[in-house]
Amino acid sequence: MPKAITKTYVYGKHALKEALLNRPETIKKVFLAPNIDAPELLLLIKKAGVPTAELSKTKASEKDLQSAVHQGVVALVSIEDLVHPYHEFINSLPITNDTSLVLLDELQDPQNIGAVIRSAAAFGVSGVLIPEHNQGQITGSVLKVSAGMAFRVPIVSIGNVNNTLSDLKKRSFWIYGLIGGTKEDINDEPFNSPTVMVLGNESKGIREKTRELCDIRLSIPINPKCESLNAATSMAVALYAWSIKHPK
Repeated sequence: MPKAITKTYVYGKHALKEALLNRPETIKKVFLAPNIDAPELLLLIKKAGVPTAELSKTKASEKDLQSAVHQGVVALVSIEDLVHPYHEFINSLPITNDTSLVLLDELQDPQNIGAVIRSAAAFGVSGVLIPEHNQGQITGSVLKVSAGMAFRVPIVSIGNVNNTLSDLKKRSFWIYGLIGGTKEDINDEPFNSPTVMVLGNESKGIREKTRELCDIRLSIPINPKCESLNAATSMAVALYAWSIKHPK
């Protein structure tokens, strides 16, 4: 299970709406500004049976919320209820050639993590696998950047990255490492097997032992005027390339 966070909030009307529509059991309490004008949201809160309280100035000034654009809506989220244990998830997942997963290998920036989750939702990924250690975890910022998509795409907690990849290979998954400068052009890849896209650390990339487990090391061709893409953008491009071969 990801590192325990005492207080994790989702803030903003859209993100909370996504949570209430898709994973209402993860929302434990909602704080609302006085006289908030959000009838649809209030109806969803009531339907889900989530307790509410007034969003006071004291609550809004808490450290986790000081810089948040919360639109008068803040909700307490249970990360334990949001995240799926790996074996429970993988044993219940229907695996076909149209199945794809994303695995993060020591990605740290909440902006990148949230953006990857949003891209995963956009391109039909079945789950985002997040290690317990040496990896940025699910925070309010991640939930916000994901535009609430963390409540649509299964977020899966894994232990050792290499052990997880070895298990996925036994289940017929083909492992792709996003590594710049390789000869394998992503545009030429057929993606005709169950797929795992591995994304490494923002500065160090994918660790060497993890690279060795990748069946193919993919490269994204870019204009020579640009040195590289950032981590989240690279994953978005890779997932788009995969989705072209797997139209829904």
